[in-house]
Amino acid sequence: MSADQRRLAVLRAVVEDFVSTNEPVGSKAIVERHGLGVSAATVRNDMAALEEEGYITHPHTSAGRIPTDKGYRLFVDRLDELRPMSSAERRAIERFIAGAVDLDDVLRRSVRLLSQLTRQAAVISYPSLSRSGVRHIEIVPVGATRIMVVVITDAGRVEQRVADLPDELAADDVAELRTEVNRSLVGKPLSASVELVETLPEEVRTSLRPAMAIICTLLIDALVEPADSRILVGGAANLTRHSADFHSSLGEVLEALEEHVVLLKLIDESNATAGVHVSIGAENPTPGLQSTSVVTAAYGEDGNLLGGLGVVGPTRMDYAGNIGAVMTVARYVSRLINSG
Repeated sequence: MSADQRRLAVLRAVVEDFVSTNEPVGSKAIVERHGLGVSAATVRNDMAALEEEGYITHPHTSAGRIPTDKGYRLFVDRLDELRPMSSAERRAIERFIAGAVDLDDVLRRSVRLLSQLTRQAAVISYPSLSRSGVRHIEIVPVGATRIMVVVITDAGRVEQRVADLPDELAADDVAELRTEVNRSLVGKPLSASVELVETLPEEVRTSLRPAMAIICTLLIDALVEPADSRILVGGAANLTRHSADFHSSLGEVLEALEEHVVLLKLIDESNATAGVHVSIGAENPTPGLQSTSVVTAAYGEDGNLLGGLGVVGPTRMDYAGNIGAVMTVARYVSRLINSG
C-alpha cells in the first residue's frame, strides 16, 4: 500500500467511525478497528498530513479528528463499495411501490419509503411536463355549459382544468372535439404541444370553434409547469435527531426544505444527467442547506429523465447506505413509470 493509498484508508476510517459514533476519531481507535497494518505513530503522521491538506480537522482541544466537507467529498468520490440491499429488502421495496394505484400514490409511497430507509428527509419531484408526452386528452361535460379538460401524460401525470362554455354542446359535438384534440396531440412531446394547440380551432367546423378556443385555453394552462407544486417532502422530522450536526440552526434547514422551488432547482440541476449526485456542505447554493448533504438521482429512461428524488441530511451521514437506497428507489420508480 502506497502512502497515498494509506492516507485515503485513514480518511475512510475517520469518516466511517465519526459517522458511526459522532465522536472525534483518534489514531489508536483507527489502529484497533481497521487493521491497516501500521503503527499508531504512522497513522498520526497520516492524520497530520490529512489535516494540513484540509481533509480532517480537530474540534476544540480534542485529540481526535473529524472530517471536513473536503474530506467527505474525497471519501464520496473514492467510494468504491456501496452497501447493497438484501434480496428481501429489494422485494419489499418493489411490492410497496408496485402497490400504488396512480402516479401520485407512486410518488407519495416512494418519498415515504426513502425517508424510512435512510432516516433522513426525502424529496421527490413530479415528472417534468416539458420532458413528457401526451398519452390521452379527455373532454368531459360537467354541466349544461361547463366542461372539463383532462391531460394525461405518458408518465402518468394528470392535469385537469374546468371552464364555462357560451352554449351547450351536444354529445356528438363533444366527441368530435375530443377526437380532434387527441388526433393532433397524442404522442407529441408536451414541449411542442402549445404550438399545435394554437392551430386546433382551424381544424373543426365553424360552429365548434368558440368551444375549441376555450378548450385550447385550458390545454395551454394545463401545459404550464406548476413549479410550486412539483415537489413532495417526507420525513423532515427525521432531521430533529441530527439537530446538533447542523452548523446553521435546524430551523433554517427546515425552512429551506419548505422552499419547494429551491428544492426543485437543486434536483433538476443535479439530475441533468443519469447517475447519483452528492452535494456536500457549502457545495449547496442555498444558505439553509450549507450544513447538509444532498444525495439525488434521476428517474425515467436514459435520454428522457423525467424527474428526480433524493435525501437531505447532515454531512455526517451514511453515504454508502443512502446512495444505495436512492439508487434502488429511483430504479423502481423508473420501472413503474416507464411501464405505465
